[in-house]
Amino acid sequence: MPVSPELILDGTKIQWHMDRVEAWERGERIAPITVDIALTRSCNYGCHFCYAMLQENERRTMDKGIVNSFLEDAAEIGVRGISLVGDGESSISPLYVDCITRGSELGITMATATNGFLLTKRRAEQLLPHLTYLRVNFSAGEPKRYAEIMGVKEEWFERVCQNIRDMVEIKRRNKLDVTIGMQMVVMPEYEDQIIPLARLGKELRPDYVVLKHCSDNEDGALGVDYAGYAKLEDQLKEAESYSDDEYKVVVKWSKIKANGQRTYQRCYGPPFFLQLSGTGLVTTCSQFFNERYKKFHLGNICETRFRDIWESEHYWEVMNYLASPEFNAQNMCGTLCLQHKVNEALDAHVKGEINLRQPTITPPAHINFI
Repeated sequence: MPVSPELILDGTKIQWHMDRVEAWERGERIAPITVDIALTRSCNYGCHFCYAMLQENERRTMDKGIVNSFLEDAAEIGVRGISLVGDGESSISPLYVDCITRGSELGITMATATNGFLLTKRRAEQLLPHLTYLRVNFSAGEPKRYAEIMGVKEEWFERVCQNIRDMVEIKRRNKLDVTIGMQMVVMPEYEDQIIPLARLGKELRPDYVVLKHCSDNEDGALGVDYAGYAKLEDQLKEAESYSDDEYKVVVKWSKIKANGQRTYQRCYGPPFFLQLSGTGLVTTCSQFFNERYKKFHLGNICETRFRDIWESEHYWEVMNYLASPEFNAQNMCGTLCLQHKVNEALDAHVKGEINLRQPTITPPAHINFI
């Protein structure tokens, strides 16, 4: 089954949601299009590039009732896509399968990112029919380096490879409309793994391998050498050459070449794209999960229903502050957050540099993940 040419992995799909953009321009209180949520802060990996170590906040545990209430509220207010992506490994949670299936039953487009270790063939059979995409975080192409970079035992490499093989086989056998991907978080010191991963992907046959930048906080706590990305250009272009009709190697060039810089100051993205920590904390952006950013914390679904948080005055006061001249994303945020491409598009639209319009062409894959 060929990969859709409309698979957008380095950009935004906000223009396919002009009803929300126009309502926002009128000053209406809009529901998020996309929500990222983790079901736990725990993780069975120890990746050296992990941003989650910078996101600690007060620990709470979500139970089935809390997660179901969140999903019901999200469906009621008009959230279109929920991805299990965040500051923990959601597949560890006993609620993982139930959350994905229940969200799908409520009419929400569901997706997940995972290290893939626990996604055995049996679990994949349960999950894949309810997902629009499943992305496996896989930041090396060789067992030894996989263990070093991702903080696990070498033998875990082959286990996850087999899980990916099984997912691909299940998708093909059952003719499922789900995209299976692999993602490498590229730091300049991982350059030796770029080509091995492109080759490995060609062997395993997911729909794509994406090679992306590593985000850092405003203090540079992870020590990302953004200037070092320039020397990787030839290897990244060589990796792209492994693409064929059914497998794509996609480099997120726009962020890799951004040198960790933003062109905008206002943050317009959070009303459209919200994030929740594995503790149930609701914030405008995962870079603000840490307790030091408490003024941006909107509430916690372990204490307050999501619908009530969304309707609260505090929620909209924070959203309006981020979009005001009082806030400057260039020096008050970490680098290249998940809302970055949405922010670029909305900022250019507000300034009149572009005119966002509802496209007349066929919508791309994963349209509800902007």
